[in-house]
Amino acid sequence: MPQRLDGSWCFQINLKIEKYNIKIRFKIFGRTKGFILSLFLKETAMKNNKITTLTINPSLDKSTNFTGLVAEQKIRCGVPRYDAGGGGINVSKAIAKLGGNSTCIFTSGGSTGEMLEQLLEEQKMENIVIKTKNWTRENFIAFENSSKSQYRFGFPGNEFSATEKQQILQSIKSVATDYLVISGSLNEGLETDFYQKIAAIAKQSNIKVVVDTSGEALQKVLETGVYLIKPNIGELAKLIGVDHLELAEVETAAKELIRNGSAEIVVVSLGADGAILISKDETHLVKAPKVEKKSTVGAGDSMVGGMVWALSQNKTLKEVIEIGVCCGTAATMNDGTQLFKKEDVMRLLDEMQK
Repeated sequence: MPQRLDGSWCFQINLKIEKYNIKIRFKIFGRTKGFILSLFLKETAMKNNKITTLTINPSLDKSTNFTGLVAEQKIRCGVPRYDAGGGGINVSKAIAKLGGNSTCIFTSGGSTGEMLEQLLEEQKMENIVIKTKNWTRENFIAFENSSKSQYRFGFPGNEFSATEKQQILQSIKSVATDYLVISGSLNEGLETDFYQKIAAIAKQSNIKVVVDTSGEALQKVLETGVYLIKPNIGELAKLIGVDHLELAEVETAAKELIRNGSAEIVVVSLGADGAILISKDETHLVKAPKVEKKSTVGAGDSMVGGMVWALSQNKTLKEVIEIGVCCGTAATMNDGTQLFKKEDVMRLLDEMQK
């Protein structure tokens, strides 16, 4: 029964009765507040949300600001901010900011994992938690006030046991959804074909798989074939076995992947220049709006979240990439790991479509 930061104690029981999931949450308030037992019942049909995200290597993101980076000297930092991080978690948070719903599957271990769960619970997101023996990793982001430079320190995720790996695979077998977003890096010691196994399981249930990862893990998953991938231009070059690609060559390279069944849609991130979406029959290049950039943390995940939300709303592919680019751009307008504000996305989208 984990203790929350407000001194209360909270535990939850999940029951499955015929076609319904019944979630019962007990919360006991302690200290000077006396003891109150609160009971919440939440009933959801077995048919899950249209979108499910998977984060096997989540993080507790800690961000702060400071002035002056001098070796061997103590650096005074501002009050830290804590956020639940990791590819799929950020995608789910982005979808929620747009008013959508998703089911967020993630691993959690140790005290960092408990804090991660608490942060997501406070955002009232639908979660499936896979408990692990090893602790959830932390990431550290620091913004230097004078130079406006951002320093990002990422740590590797701890290894899984054989049982924990099986639990992750089983969670995909039991989920009912239209879209599965597999996003983020692999944990230490995890086989590079692990995402490929997940994609194969999802495809057996006719789930559209969206993958946002890189390196050999992405290479492997394309052997199975997925619905959508989001490489940058350098990653796309590696996927087709060349050293470099010019912008004019991106469409041809992407269509090579589409023809061989690696993906149905290829979205190539161009960084500050925007992105290009390529399908069998359509190509849409969208330039990123010009904004004052404060942080790039979560921009790529925001873009994916915006695109998948738009797909679930049956938007056209042109609208899908426009919304994605506006979400990614809006995320850069905020400090730390806050992702974007919906009002910024709507304003940028309105300006773009005029």
